Amino acid sequence: MKIPIVVEHRNADARYISYVVGFVLSILTTLAAYFVVVNHLWPMEMRVYIILGIAVLQLIVQSVFFLHIGRGSHWKLVTYLFAILVVLIVVVGTLWIMHNLDYNMMHMSPDQMQQYMLENEGI
Repeated sequence: MKIPIVVEHRNADARYISYVVGFVLSILTTLAAYFVVVNHLWPMEMRVYIILGIAVLQLIVQSVFFLHIGRGSHWKLVTYLFAILVVLIVVVGTLWIMHNLDYNMMHMSPDQMQQYMLENEGI
């Protein structure tokens, strides 16, 4: 009877080690992003792509070490990918709408914008 208790204890220790490794990697990616922004070592366009790369890396670290994506049922991964798809649709749709509004109203003064919105309110 003592053997299953020892096995469960080792499993718990391994799980805690996984959380600690994930926490340390998350801190390192956060510090890396901070270092890139504060020190201005690269041009602005390159910094944006570096920050996006670090953000994707941090997303992967947190998904693997904290959400345990890739371990266990494949339905967990499918659900996670579907959630990411929904978030991408919302973000891209919002940006598309905002770009469309900016394009259609960028040559108007604030008074003209107000008048345009009042005239087209019922559409």
